[in-house]
Amino acid sequence: MLSVNGHRAWAVVLTVVALTALPACTGSDGAGERTPEGQGFITGDGTATTFDVTDRQEAPDITASTRDGDEIALSDLAGDVVVINVWASWCGPCRAEAPALEEVYRENQKRGVEFVGINTTDQEAAAAAFEENYGVTYPSWWDEYGELQLEFRDVAPSVYLPTTLVIDRAGRVAARVLGPTTYSQLSDLVDQVASEK
Repeated sequence: MLSVNGHRAWAVVLTVVALTALPACTGSDGAGERTPEGQGFITGDGTATTFDVTDRQEAPDITASTRDGDEIALSDLAGDVVVINVWASWCGPCRAEAPALEEVYRENQKRGVEFVGINTTDQEAAAAAFEENYGVTYPSWWDEYGELQLEFRDVAPSVYLPTTLVIDRAGRVAARVLGPTTYSQLSDLVDQVASEK
């Protein structure tokens, strides 16, 4: 007979098996192709989900460092709308959406909108090159082992890459996009949340 820990072990095994059967986010344009870096991730279709104010969950109070060692706490951004984007340099859809994210960020800074990336399961040199190549000026937490992304698992399954979350001024998750976002989609989501009273 299995103990409680035995049940957990089987759950972990089944989860790993299920994840390896899913199409991965890749560094190429091939649908469903796998790369070593992309193991365990899938690319969503970019569908946005918005949450009614009464149904919003509080975002976890993450404090973490960038690759440069600067510490950023989500609680320090309280009162602002915060866009969190989970990305990796080897992820093709992440590269495709990067210019749109930067454009929405620049257009909304004066409205009390902040952006923070979560650079997950990446290599430092590749991540730095990504930010330089795509002109990314907002900071990103360095999440070498994918632990920060897991903090949001109650509102965004951690297998999706990229993932974008919009946090309202009260620190609650107001919207999410599983998969690549676009300028018009993200701009509309940010405008909606930033305009809330």
